[in-house]
Amino acid sequence: IIVFIIRGIQKLSAEVTTMIFNSTRRQALVLALALGLSGLTSIASAADVKLRNVSYDPTRELYADYNAAFAKYWQAKTGDNVTVEQSHGGSGKQARALLDGLDADVATLALGYDIDSLHKEGNLIGKDWQSLLPDNSTPYTSTIVFLVRKGNPKAIKDWPDLAKEGVEVVTPNPKTSGGARWNYLAAWGYALKQPGGNEASAKEFVKKIYDNVKVLDTGARGSTTTFTQRDVGDVLITWENEAYLVLNELGKNDYEIVTPSVSILAEPPVTVVTRYAKQHNTEALAKAYLEYLYSPEGQDIIGKHYFRPRDAAALAKYKGQFAPVKLFTLKELFGDWQKAQATHFSNGGTFDQIKGS
Repeated sequence: IIVFIIRGIQKLSAEVTTMIFNSTRRQALVLALALGLSGLTSIASAADVKLRNVSYDPTRELYADYNAAFAKYWQAKTGDNVTVEQSHGGSGKQARALLDGLDADVATLALGYDIDSLHKEGNLIGKDWQSLLPDNSTPYTSTIVFLVRKGNPKAIKDWPDLAKEGVEVVTPNPKTSGGARWNYLAAWGYALKQPGGNEASAKEFVKKIYDNVKVLDTGARGSTTTFTQRDVGDVLITWENEAYLVLNELGKNDYEIVTPSVSILAEPPVTVVTRYAKQHNTEALAKAYLEYLYSPEGQDIIGKHYFRPRDAAALAKYKGQFAPVKLFTLKELFGDWQKAQATHFSNGGTFDQIKGS
């Protein structure tokens, strides 16, 4: 009897051992399958994604470099392959295109008024868009300078030289170009800052400048083309970065930059176009795309392209490439963009009065 009991215990022990072994094998197999499926899921989740950035004219080269850097960063972080499609033109025209259905994920325009219009006229973004990123959603600044032909044959030194008879000025149309509005306000602000300067004297001064303008292109890049390729004009009023681009791309033997004594601090803002980004399921990606502009790499790329970085270290690195200039702000002399637009660029505003008189 004892022998039978011992054999029974041995048999039961073997069966239990076999069950444990088989269970362990099943668990190992399940774990292996889970890991395999996890790897397959990871591979499957690595997607090809697209963003569209609607921007103003002179940022073409900036975003060509930045988009490549962001795509590399995003692939390393998520595995996804990002392609960014660019659209460029006069800032006002680009804002209108967005309102008319151009479904971009982000807008990087020349001035706050154009982005404000995306909320006020189309409810494409929230009212608080400017508070969602640092520095009022402006990752860099710029200013307005003059580009003249080599040797500066008309001896252009400062704003009053643009108002002289016999000087032909090239600048875009403020009705369609954000850069043109900065140009216009820079000249107006210079006049206000002169001894005895007031609105009447500023209007008279700016009128003399625009009397010397024969061509009003729709955007800043169009004016650059008019000046450099069509050889029209003696002086081009333009973005600082655009002037340096001409020197680097077309040659320092043909052009010179003249920095006026006083100019305006231009602050081009950026935003996620919330309605379109939600439709494309790219809202998080679009936000990350704009946030990366503030990263050390983003700020360095900004400086390389002659925009003025917000980051102190990047600004210090590139400070030497910018000529000294006294800068005033929009708020200091014009209040805000809503007021400036209504006074100067709306139908019947001072620009219409100047060009119509």
